Amino acid sequence: MPVKTPAVSTFSIVARDMQTGDLGVAVQSKFLAVGAVVPWARANVGAVATQAHANVAYGPDGLLLLEDGVPAQEALNQLVNADEGRGARQAGIVDAQGRAASFTGPDCSDWAGGYVGEAFCCQGNILAGPEVVSGMAEGYSTATGSFAHRLLTSLEAGQAAGGDSRGQQSAAILIVREGGGYSGGNDRWIDLRVDDHPSPIEELRRLVMLHRVYFDLDDADLEPLDDGMLAVVASHLTTIGYLDNPGAERSEVDSALARWAGRENLEERLRDDNQIDSVVLQMLVAAAR
Repeated sequence: MPVKTPAVSTFSIVARDMQTGDLGVAVQSKFLAVGAVVPWARANVGAVATQAHANVAYGPDGLLLLEDGVPAQEALNQLVNADEGRGARQAGIVDAQGRAASFTGPDCSDWAGGYVGEAFCCQGNILAGPEVVSGMAEGYSTATGSFAHRLLTSLEAGQAAGGDSRGQQSAAILIVREGGGYSGGNDRWIDLRVDDHPSPIEELRRLVMLHRVYFDLDDADLEPLDDGMLAVVASHLTTIGYLDNPGAERSEVDSALARWAGRENLEERLRDDNQIDSVVLQMLVAAAR
């Protein structure tokens, strides 16, 4: 006998970053491990969110349609029209050109609905009210900064407007770009989940910040490692026990910094050109407090 599954009471945003071409989904729900159900995406193809009484086939099937060149709205129409349970489904799709579409079946629990904007769509069910989706759209549209930051800002705006009427439990963010995964082996640039937490959006933002620390290298973060900065670094390394003397020779400071960075998984951010990554410096300062 099939196991009955609860509705994925959820609010989500599906979007394409029109500057980078990255595609992503961010979602929050009063549901365990929402990231295992709702978000689907493929670089240079599109992104899909499937929720309410979710039909998870919308994910892979929708991406196949988009890969074949079917526009987002037509792809969503095909998925819905072929689904006998369409009345209880909710979904959002964005294709690689930034065309967006959203669907809410008439049997989704109130409040349920969606909003389609420029290269993004927001949708949710069992929400506090329509202000949740409109707040998400405004939050995303007015935010600046990275694509991940704007997606998280949308979730935060939705939560501030009342969010899921049943509360919070899990959240996830998936962003894809070609070759963006570990060592370039796949397209999962950011794939982070908070499966069960009292403040899942806040925890998800913390994880995204850690992702930046470990994986997002940017020349804009570099600072000169001159004599003054070297003295600061040596002082902090002495405080945390990696140097015996803050006046040590440059080679000793470099060696101590490498040992500490290796322990903290920051070795990829070290430089050999008389510069230091400000992220490394910030974490060193924090460790020495």
